[in-house]
Amino acid sequence: MKIAETNWMQVEDYLRRDDRCVVPLGSTEQHAYLSNCVDAILSERIALEAAEPLGVPVFPVLAYGVTPYFAAYPGTVSLRLATYLAVVRDVLDSLARTGFRRILLVNGHGGNSPAQTGAMEWMTDNPECRVRFHNWWSAPQTMAKVKETDPLASHASWMENFPWTRLAGVAAPPEQKPMADIERMRSLPAMRAREILGDGNFGGLYQRPDADMLAIWDVATAETRAQLEGDWA
Repeated sequence: MKIAETNWMQVEDYLRRDDRCVVPLGSTEQHAYLSNCVDAILSERIALEAAEPLGVPVFPVLAYGVTPYFAAYPGTVSLRLATYLAVVRDVLDSLARTGFRRILLVNGHGGNSPAQTGAMEWMTDNPECRVRFHNWWSAPQTMAKVKETDPLASHASWMENFPWTRLAGVAAPPEQKPMADIERMRSLPAMRAREILGDGNFGGLYQRPDADMLAIWDVATAETRAQLEGDWA
């Protein structure tokens, strides 16, 4: 159930029989030759496909996250950590106020990880609610499938190159990029980080066959759906 395709009365009716919902967390940041909104596109899509058979509502993706290390790339938008945590908390407050008690945060961006701690803090003040934080791309089964496919996988490489994150008329380079010094990059200001990364791919192939990507997607969808099912206690 896509919240954008419902009205308030339909949501109220849903809440009479269920109290689960999904909030995708994404980012707007450079992804080399892919869309600047890769993280938002993927987290929202995986959330929708995971929740659809269960009839659980999925809210619009929070498309801005914490990504200061890419600030020198045009098109990147980074929220201050305090701002981001405040927004996540306000979203959780709003959901709880209207009756949602089991909330799955499907995260698509590593920089958003402080939201997990923020959600735990929020539950201290809202003990009647449960929040699960799910990094869909690095969950155990999904990451195992990624490593089985190609162990050299990183930001803006093949592992984020799905048919729905590519740009029309933009071809990915055919070669494999050497891994960048990521730890060094993270200790430098944004402009110096850009000098190290170049096009933005951390390393690895830029693209793999669609059959490989869809196999990974199937695992990720099932693993995300499992987060909505079972015991929330």
